[in-house]
Amino acid sequence: MIQLFLNKVQKFYGDFEVLKGVQLEVMNGEFVVFVGPSGCGKSTLLRMIAGLDSTTSGDIVIDGVRVNDLPPVKRGIAMVFQSYALYPHMTVFENIAFPLRVEGLAEDKIRDKVGAVAKILQLEQRLQQKPGMLSGGQRQRVAIGRAIVREPKIFLFDEPLSNLDAALRADMRIELTKLHRDLKATMIYVTHDQVEAMTMADRIVVLDGGRIAQVGAPLELYHKPQNLFVAGFIGNPKMNFLPVVCEAATADGMTVGYRGERVTIPVTPRAELVGQTLTLGIRPEHTMLSSGDLNLEVTPSVIERLGVNTVAYAALPTGEPYCALLPGSAPIQVDEPVRTGIRAADCHLFDGDGEALERHIDWQSTQRHPGLTAA
Repeated sequence: MIQLFLNKVQKFYGDFEVLKGVQLEVMNGEFVVFVGPSGCGKSTLLRMIAGLDSTTSGDIVIDGVRVNDLPPVKRGIAMVFQSYALYPHMTVFENIAFPLRVEGLAEDKIRDKVGAVAKILQLEQRLQQKPGMLSGGQRQRVAIGRAIVREPKIFLFDEPLSNLDAALRADMRIELTKLHRDLKATMIYVTHDQVEAMTMADRIVVLDGGRIAQVGAPLELYHKPQNLFVAGFIGNPKMNFLPVVCEAATADGMTVGYRGERVTIPVTPRAELVGQTLTLGIRPEHTMLSSGDLNLEVTPSVIERLGVNTVAYAALPTGEPYCALLPGSAPIQVDEPVRTGIRAADCHLFDGDGEALERHIDWQSTQRHPGLTAA
């Protein structure tokens, strides 16, 4: 069942078009993450769903009802902001209970609902404390509790973890994922952090300049990005891009050349691209300290030892930057050339317009996802 339908939603501020005809369906119970760089329109889109901002054109439909002209309180949504927005003079109990008191709910029902929410969020021992006595993570849980207690149709989260330190962000990601599983609620979450998106979402909506660049499951975006923007945005460290010349199109894929090396990439062949300059994409984690189908000599200028992994940053002889994610004990040194290899099956290929050629890979059968290292 479709819980939220965005139909050609546009937003102008004066002459500036922030959102350019966004079309999206969100199913009941999904955890959908809007992700993209600053200024891409993700928070604006969330505010329009919430009713905090108006649309210039297009429809916002929740549970089959067009809500463009409805105030936030009538839309069946609850929103958790980047700032906790708690009342400092109220106890945790009263902060969570506030929307229920506004609705005029009976006192016994308020106690029952707040008690149930506090148990879910492990705040039972904090109900009589005030926000100033809580840690950042506990305050964020109170803000989430105030949203849960309303039993909304859709939860909206606007970068709720950005004020927390790295360790607490990781803990809260786990808590929110468990909360979604327990509540079976529809959640829409905005973040600029692609690690948050990859680890929490059922589906990710990648926004670029007010348009949807791609929608898909996390591993789908990782293994089959549809364009250069998504390929460079999803994955940490980001994908390397090399200019290559297309030499042949065969049943096995597209053969490309780079500095005397030739490699056939297993993608759907397109004969019209022969002779053109294409872009080869190589994820840092697919670089090997051994020979491969394509071999590159790199000279690291910076090496980061992270324990389980070593990250090497280098420049290729043609000047392109190159990053390699290697095992933690990799025997490499700054300013010492090292020969690396890449398997053809791990490579991505993009045409002159930045659109991906279809890879011959079944991403759904992939059980492990090596593309992320939490920052």
